[in-house]
Amino acid sequence: MKTNIEKKENLNPIQALVEIITDSILDKKGQEVISLDMTALDDAMGDYFIICEGTSPPQVRAIADNIAFNVEQATGESPLHYEGTRTYEWVLLDFFNIVVHIFHKDARHRYSLEELWADAITTRHLPDGSKEIIGNNNNKSFLSGIKNKK
Repeated sequence: MKTNIEKKENLNPIQALVEIITDSILDKKGQEVISLDMTALDDAMGDYFIICEGTSPPQVRAIADNIAFNVEQATGESPLHYEGTRTYEWVLLDFFNIVVHIFHKDARHRYSLEELWADAITTRHLPDGSKEIIGNNNNKSFLSGIKNKK
């Protein structure tokens, strides 16, 4: 991975960690990568949710392992919780302020976390490394685009 926390000096530490995580996902060809900025929400369980999907349990595992490795290399920190390793259908990595959800694509559509946090500001992280700020998840065409890609 080419990203490290020192190269993210114009970002605050939380935003730098979001970048490291999303870069780690894209390194392993994770799909439909979004980050939900929940800093303005009173009832949020953290500052960011990052959600992506893989096409197979081995890919979901590779994405999760790559995130954990790269975050530890950049910050010295490991996830507080690393769950879902029994089936790799839904893996959760908890970095306290940032919670990462890595789904097998079928499971992602079943749980639809994006809809639960519809007030969060959503950013789509594209394979070329660019970002597309979508606004909040009330953008129904974005949500239906993710839900209909089964």
